[in-house]
Amino acid sequence: MPPITHQSTQAANAWRVLFLLFLANVFNFFDRVVPSIVMEPIRLEWSLSDFQIGMLGTAFTIVYALAGIPLGRMADTGSRKKIMGWGLLLWSGLTAVNGAVQGFWGFLLARMGVGIGEASYGPAANSLIGDMFPANRRARAMGIFMMGLPVGLLLAFFTTGWIVQAFGSWRAPFFVAAVPGVLLALLMFKLREPQRGAAEVVAVNSAPIVNPIRTILATPTMWWLVLAGLCYNFATYANTSFMVPMLQRYFGLELTQASMSVGVIVGVTGLFALPLGGWIADRLHERVRNGRLLFGGVSLLLTSLCTGIALVAGQIDVLWFVGLFALGWVFAYNFYTCVYTAVQDVVEPRLRATAMALFFAGLYLLGGGLGPLIVGGLSDYLAQQAMLSAGVSEMSEAFRALGLHSAMYLVPVAMALTGMFLLIAMRTFSQDAQKMLQSAQSSGVQ
Repeated sequence: MPPITHQSTQAANAWRVLFLLFLANVFNFFDRVVPSIVMEPIRLEWSLSDFQIGMLGTAFTIVYALAGIPLGRMADTGSRKKIMGWGLLLWSGLTAVNGAVQGFWGFLLARMGVGIGEASYGPAANSLIGDMFPANRRARAMGIFMMGLPVGLLLAFFTTGWIVQAFGSWRAPFFVAAVPGVLLALLMFKLREPQRGAAEVVAVNSAPIVNPIRTILATPTMWWLVLAGLCYNFATYANTSFMVPMLQRYFGLELTQASMSVGVIVGVTGLFALPLGGWIADRLHERVRNGRLLFGGVSLLLTSLCTGIALVAGQIDVLWFVGLFALGWVFAYNFYTCVYTAVQDVVEPRLRATAMALFFAGLYLLGGGLGPLIVGGLSDYLAQQAMLSAGVSEMSEAFRALGLHSAMYLVPVAMALTGMFLLIAMRTFSQDAQKMLQSAQSSGVQ
């Protein structure tokens, strides 16, 4: 089959499709975060340890990571809109199941099913964006798409507490969260997909690639980006899983107050950080080939600094704590616009969904999966040590508060490692990006 040639153009329906992808991403993260918001009443009802709480997050992310690889490959060879549509229906339906189960193990199994559904979405959506927007606009497009993360978190953290109060049950938010996903799935099936490689400035070969995973893993920059993502998701998933409980235990906030405070930290910050960060990243990309990675690396080091100061300060006024953590998260959001676009810059169009699935596997399997589990286990251990140091034999909520606060120091440590790996990735990025263009090109620059 002859190669397909395209000019570097933007798809005519690009913004309409991007808006739908954004909306689905909103409820992707809304559904994902609801368990962490209502975790304290769940813990008390089922007498769970922090390690068991961490298991819920770990089980979800392990399934998400493993399911994402075959689903990503399917998105590179099949209909992306069908994969996303069926995934939406699956994760929305099982979110409702989470609200109906009566015990820990049923809840755990339902969360694993949600992980399979959500694993279908990221690789396919990223692949679509890469085919709809040319390289010099992708960071901005990715910034808008990833706005679904803070908007979804903002909605979840600001509304879940009120829903619990209104219905008098922690189960109600799961039923509410399931409805929008079903409606969006029906719209997803009607999308008009662009051709693969439609936004590239070079001619893109349509021939199948032998050993696609090996081809991706032969790209040095991908390894550094995966290591960075592993550390980043370790920090963000640990933070999402335990920040609400930590504010309740350590600072004495009620559920609604704690959830809204976390909404400010991880939600409000992204509303302006993602579009602004995407604009800055694109401007730097036009001037310096690896400017996005430089911007991302410095940003994550600043995240580590701000969050570390907030934790070291101890029991300061909660407004100062939230403000410092929120400032750190402003910089943290630059990870998405810088790193997700860097993956597309070093991987040719025919492999982008597979590459994103492998990238997500590293992020979630080793990062997001380990973050809640390790922080939860460390929290239990440090709480036990605090109890023994006090010379008592009965665990109290005060010791649990101290243990969890101390365990959260792993968040700024992981963010610092993220920044370091992004700066290291700069060394190989330009060469790998040039190799991608040469591999994708079949008949020269058009």
